[in-house]
Order: sequence, then structure tokens, then C-alpha cells
Amino acid sequence: MATTTSSSGSSAIKHDAIVVLKNDHAEVKKLFKQYEKLADKDDIAGKTAIANRICAELIIHTEIEEQVFYPAAREAIDDDDLLNEADVEHASAKDLIIQIQSGDPKDPMYDAKVKVLSEYIEHHVEEEETEMFPKVREAKKLNLKKMGQELTDRKASMLAALTGKDGEIDSKNLLILLNQDTKH
Repeated sequence: MATTTSSSGSSAIKHDAIVVLKNDHAEVKKLFKQYEKLADKDDIAGKTAIANRICAELIIHTEIEEQVFYPAAREAIDDDDLLNEADVEHASAKDLIIQIQSGDPKDPMYDAKVKVLSEYIEHHVEEEETEMFPKVREAKKLNLKKMGQELTDRKASMLAALTGKDGEIDSKNLLILLNQDTKH
């Protein structure tokens, strides 16, 4: 029953949920590479802006997965272990994000925390893309196009709430969102 356009004239559904999530993965991977280059140059302002963007992208991504994709995936596939592990990996990533957002970008531990976050995310992405996503797609029980639109809409709304007038991520709003999320 998914349509490609709505009667209100909103844009067509371009991607299904799995493509949306994979695109997020690719974007964050690029951001981690940018961060490394800026850290190597000791560009404090540049790496801070990229770290904030990484943290925002990851928080938004984990939220839409936890609120929309994972519950649907639990219904579609019979693999609670895989989904439970993904939830734990999200919690570990959020803990590191809080440490990064609360830390001083001049502290050598800041770069170490971003590096470890990158490694966590790389592992998590590998499991999602090689195990979870294929199982969900094969189950053919979900309207992935409709879910893709929902994920895209939620992402846009959350990103707008975290972005300041200058187009940069507002780290104070990011910490507020993180603290709200970790209390649930």
C-alpha cells in the first residue's frame, strides 16, 4: 500500500529502510575518515565540528533504528540474540559519545575515544549489513519502502533540532538528547 508520492505533494519515497540505514553507515564512515585527517593536522576546530557531526549522525541513526527498525525486525525475523547484541552495541556507542561530547578536544584521550567509537561502529555495521539486513529483507514481512520514508522523516526532524543557525551541530542540544535517551 506504499505510494511513491503523497497527496500533500511531498517527495517520492526514494529508498527502502535498509538502503536508508546503509547510506547512514557510508556517511558516518566518510566522517570518521575526515576526522582522522583533521586530527593528524591537529585541527582542533575542524575535528570538533566533525566529531559533533559524527555523534549527531550516530545518535539519530541509533534512535531511528531503536524506535522503528529494530521493533519491526524483531517481528519479522526470529533472531533475538542478533537484535539484543545490536541494542548492547548501541548502548556502548552512546556511552562513548557522551564521553566525547563531554570531553576536551585538546585532550589526547578525545582522539582515542573517537577512534574506539569508529571501531565499534565498524563492527556493528558489519553485523547489520551481513547478518541482520539480509534476514529482514528475506523475511518479506515488512513494508521497507514505507519504513524508509518514516526513517527519513524522523532523521530530518531530529537533525533539524540538533543543528544551529550556522549549520553546525549544537553540542548542547546533542548532550540533552543523549541524556534523555540514556535515561529510558
